[in-house]
Amino acid sequence: MKTVTHTRIKISLSAIALACSIGISGCATTQKNTADSANPVTASFVMPRYQSVTLDNGLQVKLMVQKEVPLVTIDAVVRAGAVNDITSGMAYITSQSLLLGAAGQSKADIEQQLDFIGASIDTNADLEGSYIRANMMSKDVDTVLDIFSHVLRQPDFDSAEFDKLKQREIVGLSQQKESPRAVIGRYFNKLVFGDHPYANPVSGNSDTIAKLSVEELRAFHKGYYQPSNMTINVVGDFDVADMTAKLNKAFGDWQTTETVVQSDLSQHLPTLTQPHVLLVDKPDAIETTFLIGGVGIRYDNPDYVGLTVVNTILGGRFTSWLNDELRVNAGLTYGARSGFSPYAQSGVFQISTFTKSSTTKEAIDLALKTYARLWGKGIDQTTLDSAKAYVKGQFPPKYETSGQLAGLLSDMYLYGFNDDFINQFQAKVDGLTLAETQRLIKQYFPQQNLQFVLIGNAEKIADIAAQYGEVTKVDITATGFGQ
Repeated sequence: MKTVTHTRIKISLSAIALACSIGISGCATTQKNTADSANPVTASFVMPRYQSVTLDNGLQVKLMVQKEVPLVTIDAVVRAGAVNDITSGMAYITSQSLLLGAAGQSKADIEQQLDFIGASIDTNADLEGSYIRANMMSKDVDTVLDIFSHVLRQPDFDSAEFDKLKQREIVGLSQQKESPRAVIGRYFNKLVFGDHPYANPVSGNSDTIAKLSVEELRAFHKGYYQPSNMTINVVGDFDVADMTAKLNKAFGDWQTTETVVQSDLSQHLPTLTQPHVLLVDKPDAIETTFLIGGVGIRYDNPDYVGLTVVNTILGGRFTSWLNDELRVNAGLTYGARSGFSPYAQSGVFQISTFTKSSTTKEAIDLALKTYARLWGKGIDQTTLDSAKAYVKGQFPPKYETSGQLAGLLSDMYLYGFNDDFINQFQAKVDGLTLAETQRLIKQYFPQQNLQFVLIGNAEKIADIAAQYGEVTKVDITATGFGQ
């Protein structure tokens, strides 16, 4: 068993005071001394200390001790998501089915044991990962870890419970389509990525879920839920040696029995050569919900931080350009946003909002006009300074709780970035110049061949949609999220 300790910069007393003032802070705070004591010092946050442990079976584990409260979060993340689906929705439904009974215990037995001690185990999946998370009091680690290991390693996939789960998911998909904002991202990914696995909807669709069988879930679990294809992260109030022994007891005898096959997601990524509009007809809609954008960035892009600042100005906060113009000044919507959604090998950039059917064209045109300010007017120093201060202020609270820190470690595993994401974040924000913002805008924000998804009453907005690109029309009640 191998253990590697990741160190952090020592914390000064003034930094500790700052951390205490904002609550239980996951990230350590350090202070840079300046030659001129009249100038305020610049606070920075660094990755908390954690240890990397290799269990007896080769399973990689990260242990981060946080003693502020007697709570523990255990996260397992498996490198298997919608991009691995053979049948649409398989990764997600497999994750949901882990809690239908495990190692001979029924779903009700598991729920009763967890409820009795106020603990929880939750499962989920997204495009590139599947997740099992347990939250508990530190005194209940033994009880919850036993259940957690059974759920992860020995799910029963009970047929009767699985049939009920499928029915709930099918009904849920129908209900989601009543809310365009809940599903429009799935339509957008399909429009942008086409036949690439990044177009796969995590949720699947009603037809594919109805056809899924227990045997398919067992095969998916056997193929991907392997010690060599996952990691476990533990954050909270525990002793490292004791937790390592517990994890070895729970997982050390679990051997990799399958060769995990992963697709090369860097291949066959889309090249958008002309604007397209996907018009999703919802005849009873009184609003038009729309997304505008294109291909974005990878998660490990070195310009991630600078793009976060620039996007904050465009559409990343309440006082952004988009929200000011569309909501505050024009009164066309209750909110407008923009953002990059990064994946391991690609990503998307989106501008999103909604408006009355009668103001659809006005809202789209104003969104495009506001977006064009990036290249036309550009960003001034006062606006940049404000955005930098905002981003730095919003950064520490993202990594305060044990759950947030465990999620960070999971993302580091899936997307291949390291401690520098935390340690250099504020320095990169501070170092961003006006000249750099111009480079970032030119290099990363899609300007030509924009892609549009409009969900609304097609009878009222079809002529408008045709003004922005070649239109493909689908009915929102149709199965799936594609053309």
